[in-house]
Amino acid sequence: MNKAYNIVPIDKTKSPDKVVLLTFDDGPKEEATLKPLLDALDKHHAKAIFFVNGYRIKAHPELLKEIDARGQIIGNHSYDHIMLGKEKEPKIRDQIERVQSQVKELTGKTPEFFRPPFASSNDAVRNVSKENGLLFMTWSNGSLDWDLGKKVTNKPQAVIDNVMKQLHPGANILMHELPWTGEALDSLLTQLEAKGYSFVDPNTIEVNVK
Repeated sequence: MNKAYNIVPIDKTKSPDKVVLLTFDDGPKEEATLKPLLDALDKHHAKAIFFVNGYRIKAHPELLKEIDARGQIIGNHSYDHIMLGKEKEPKIRDQIERVQSQVKELTGKTPEFFRPPFASSNDAVRNVSKENGLLFMTWSNGSLDWDLGKKVTNKPQAVIDNVMKQLHPGANILMHELPWTGEALDSLLTQLEAKGYSFVDPNTIEVNVK
């Protein structure tokens, strides 16, 4: 991953650059919004990072386990989904490390990827994430599925259009666990494949933050 949060080949002779990274924030919410995402990913043999919040894990531990059981990758999105860039180190550490512990306890795996809510960060956020072995990222392609002002609500095609307009090799695509995103995902992945794109397995991303 480069400084613009795009995915680039470690060895250009062995890996294609026409790839995208699929990511979903703010879960796990409920089975009705999660299952369509997982089903579409399975259909296309695609892996994604699910950036989860601790308070949602507490409410639905079974959904976190389902994400893991379906072979998807779990990332850290803080406990309370707050503006971490406005906080001091002790609270930042608590927000990040509580999620690390939750995921480890429930899945036996410790997250390796971190995305701050609202892309809000400061030096303490980066330092704490690094101390916990987390690769910090925001995104380079925003689906705008969260932006009610853009009239995306209940409009799956708008989600697809937003992604396709910003499409570029190595795009780090930000999506959310939302009903209209679930409706859009199968078609979106089909269109990406039609343009010759493949989906990065997050397990192949180099995480070297020590």
